[in-house]
Amino acid sequence: MIVPLSATDFLDRALAVYRERIGVVDEPEQPAPSLGDLTYGELGEKAAAMAAYLDHIGIGVGERVAFVSHNSARLMTAFFGVCGYGRVLVPINFRLSAEEVAYIVKHSGARVLYVDPEIDEHLAGVECEHRFRIGHDDRMFLHGVEPKPWEHDENATATINYTSGTTARPKGVQITHRNIWTNAVTFALHAGVTDRDVYLHTLPMFHANGWGMPFAMTGMGVPQVVLRKVDGAEILRRVEKHGVTVMCAAPAVVNAVLDAAATWDGEIPGRDRVRIIVAGAPPPTKTIVRVQEELGWEFIQIYGLTETSPLLTVNRTRSEWDDLPAEERAGKLVRAGTPAIGVTLKTSESGEVLARSNVVLEGYWEQPEETEAALGDGWFHTGDGGVIGDDGYLTIQDRKKDVIITGGENVSSIEVEDVIFSHPDVAEVAVIGVPDEKWGETIKALVVKAEGSELTEAELIAYCKSKVAGYKAPTSVEFREVLARTATGKLQKFKLRAPYWEGRDRQVN
Repeated sequence: MIVPLSATDFLDRALAVYRERIGVVDEPEQPAPSLGDLTYGELGEKAAAMAAYLDHIGIGVGERVAFVSHNSARLMTAFFGVCGYGRVLVPINFRLSAEEVAYIVKHSGARVLYVDPEIDEHLAGVECEHRFRIGHDDRMFLHGVEPKPWEHDENATATINYTSGTTARPKGVQITHRNIWTNAVTFALHAGVTDRDVYLHTLPMFHANGWGMPFAMTGMGVPQVVLRKVDGAEILRRVEKHGVTVMCAAPAVVNAVLDAAATWDGEIPGRDRVRIIVAGAPPPTKTIVRVQEELGWEFIQIYGLTETSPLLTVNRTRSEWDDLPAEERAGKLVRAGTPAIGVTLKTSESGEVLARSNVVLEGYWEQPEETEAALGDGWFHTGDGGVIGDDGYLTIQDRKKDVIITGGENVSSIEVEDVIFSHPDVAEVAVIGVPDEKWGETIKALVVKAEGSELTEAELIAYCKSKVAGYKAPTSVEFREVLARTATGKLQKFKLRAPYWEGRDRQVN
């Protein structure tokens, strides 16, 4: 018997087993009216009502519905109300500029756009056939009407997640129901999720579908606490108030919690109870030691990409390491980890990490050439350089593609270079990532000014922020007389980066 896998399987189980349990605790402080505490039964009703409204305005199976939103119960409902009824959810990074959001809405062909009230004015020029402000629930939910059923197709696209890659324009990653299902079940197994857990959404839900946690946690009946904006002290307060046991985070979030813990009054909440799952770029060994000793939380490292739903590897403390000194144990945890169940990894002759798994994307939306380049030989090309040790552990050492990961966000250096080069006072530019204790990496622009220019660092950074999302703007600018090139005129970025990474054994932080 073959029963097609579907994103809605996770909600179906929650409705069958945990219908009366509180499933979602919405953010109480937000510009839209909070939905408060929702039982899983109420979450199921809202998902059906969302699907019924999409039926009402004529949005068919396979058509795209975009959300630009901070974390919220409404966005979480869309993972089931949109995907679970055969439409395609396009969750968009709320930090993007209006121009960037407009490109994604147009490129994805979304017929519906829901916008967070906080950024509605900022995105006023972004047009869509049906454009709604989140919080106007009469334009999101149609209660009392049974939605049209959808015959499940596990190979159908469930979400299109746009990610910054090697091109100046973001690519739309097509994630199927099969991808979602495999990632969620595998992730929950490796993280040891049970119905005794409480999950805190510190991770943006738009980011690789919240790494799949809205699905995994729902299927296991886990109460999910929505956090709208990251704040270290607020994370500790939510852990204390709700009994949180698990969360996912970029290294910058880990640092925010550690900073807040330094001035926390009393015992740190969650000690010997919380496990924090970290990805984006491995934090320094000393940060891992601090998480274990100052917070008393378990540190779990993973590696993956939006294109892989995202879980490829897991690194969790093993019983064999229990008697090791903290520094030595942390040194083992800083690696990307071993392949998750169902994942096969290898490295190419050039050292690029290649992967095969049921979590790998179907393709890039409307970009067949990019799809062929990434998947053409039957392996997904991650663009990351790494080494697989004799013990099977993967260590990421460098990025073959020009992507900078800052605060857990992917930034295409090519995109930033395009923006900087558009300034009339810039003759040449190279954008690189440099190590940073808080963000992992920050963006540095190496710039040759046009003759006679008096352009300043502050002026150029402000110019970038007027063109793209703030996190994509360089945090520092270094003006140079010349940028060294090869005989064929190519910049060798590995040479430009080298001085800033001197003394480090990996070219990622």
